[in-house]
Amino acid sequence: MVTTRSESVLDGNPYRADCPSRRILDRIGDRWTVLIVGALHDGDVRFSELRRRIEGISQKMLTQTLRGLERDGLVRRTVHPEVPVRVEYSLTEAGRTLREPLRALEEWSIAHLGDVSVSQDAYDGADGPPPAAAERP
Repeated sequence: MVTTRSESVLDGNPYRADCPSRRILDRIGDRWTVLIVGALHDGDVRFSELRRRIEGISQKMLTQTLRGLERDGLVRRTVHPEVPVRVEYSLTEAGRTLREPLRALEEWSIAHLGDVSVSQDAYDGADGPPPAAAERP
């Protein structure tokens, strides 16, 4: 049986290479998206305030990520016609529904930080993993 692209889209199967849900997963799985959605949790925030809240993000990356989130319908950009112009960002309804699963990822990363760190140290100290069975000659 041949599956058409439109059937794949309707199925929403991210394990299929042609499924658009993969692009959505790429967007919401990005670290900057996780942090931006978290930083917008309590309402309208100006660009400069977002940069202060999210240490280490460049202006370029913040701009790119906000544009992508706006395009995907997760963030709303509001321009206030003042002098100087004031621009604020906020989560849309869809963006607010994303907050809870992303907060769970944040909490998981904090709760497991120690375990992951110990595991990384052990891995690095052993000069990496032993070859997998499929990699052995």
